[in-house]
Amino acid sequence: MNILYLNHYAGAPSLGMEYRPYYLAREWARMGHRVHMVAAGFSHVRSRQPLHDGAPLRAPLQQAIDGITYHWFPAPAYRGNGVGRVRNIGAFLGRVWRATDALITQIRPQVVIASSTYPLDIWVARRIARKAGAKLVFEVHDLWPLSPIELAGMSPNHPFIRLCQWAEDTAYRDADVVVSMLPKVHDHMASHGLDLAKLHIVPNGIDPDEWAGTTASLRQDVATAIVRARAAGHSVVCYAGSMGLPNALDTLLDAAALLRDAPITLLLVGDGHERERLTARVQAEHLNRVQVFAPVPKAQIPALLDAIDIAYIGWQRVPIYRFGIAPNKLMDYMMAGCAVLHSVEAGNDPVADAGCGLTVPPESPQAVAEGLRALAALSREDRHRMGERGRGYVQAHHTYPVLARRFLAACGAQEG
Repeated sequence: MNILYLNHYAGAPSLGMEYRPYYLAREWARMGHRVHMVAAGFSHVRSRQPLHDGAPLRAPLQQAIDGITYHWFPAPAYRGNGVGRVRNIGAFLGRVWRATDALITQIRPQVVIASSTYPLDIWVARRIARKAGAKLVFEVHDLWPLSPIELAGMSPNHPFIRLCQWAEDTAYRDADVVVSMLPKVHDHMASHGLDLAKLHIVPNGIDPDEWAGTTASLRQDVATAIVRARAAGHSVVCYAGSMGLPNALDTLLDAAALLRDAPITLLLVGDGHERERLTARVQAEHLNRVQVFAPVPKAQIPALLDAIDIAYIGWQRVPIYRFGIAPNKLMDYMMAGCAVLHSVEAGNDPVADAGCGLTVPPESPQAVAEGLRALAALSREDRHRMGERGRGYVQAHHTYPVLARRFLAACGAQEG
């Protein structure tokens, strides 16, 4: 089967996030399907951008990665979530729209997936699918425009939000299949016109190959910090992932201030819009047991998580999480066998479901501090048992070979 996967932010192990499109596409390619990934030449979530002869793209570029054919379309660079990002989205979608006939001629798609986080790609995907006579699939990562309204405080009457709402309603009306990573979206989608018979839940997951055999050695600066913390008799707590406002890292730093005298070292490993500000806050408040590091390569994540005692993930207290959460980093934490402190109030809670840690209220430094103290006070054996429950849960429900088959089954497709 020929699959055209339209995802603005699609990445690959050599480029960085987003990883979900890559992992699903790679599994489909292994099944014998022909998968073409259509993505933008610039994305803020990638650690590296695709290049042509060492320079940013000025024309479309085709590249084969692990059995997937990537079609990179130029899009201007940007920072933050302002006009520059909107210009980037518009440029990408406009170029793909104009390339519709060429893509159909080359790919002859039988399934077209719109999967760019924002819903505006539905019109491009619908055009391709209709002209090709293909099945149209809409994949939901986050609920747009509800996410920027509730997380970023944008007005429902903002022109961009109104455009996104039109796109979301169009997607629910015209898609043949809707796949959601979030598990509690039924009422919301039905209220915007979706026939729930079209809806299928396929959450995030992990690649079991990355956790098999010998893992890459951890970068020396992070490894040294962990060794020194251990030598001081400290438990090591780690947050590994993007550093943005939705990750509630200020709550973790507030908790660190309450834990100044506790034998606990906190590591923040990652990048993002808030990294510089958080680093400055650590220094200004003399949080000497908090250390901030640049992101480690994805191949080193297993080694990082294997070396720590407790993994942390936090969320803001916002109503949108009533629809559920599907964080990649939590899947990594659980697959690594970490005991997890989860600061959340949401429609689902994988940590509680798996019994692999503690869940505490969000945006409560006191609750986070008490949770970290409680997990640090457990024996290594008790934390290990928690971690094993998490690993078993992920292996049963959240590996990409399992999820890729569920996705194709939702599309009514068979393995190649």
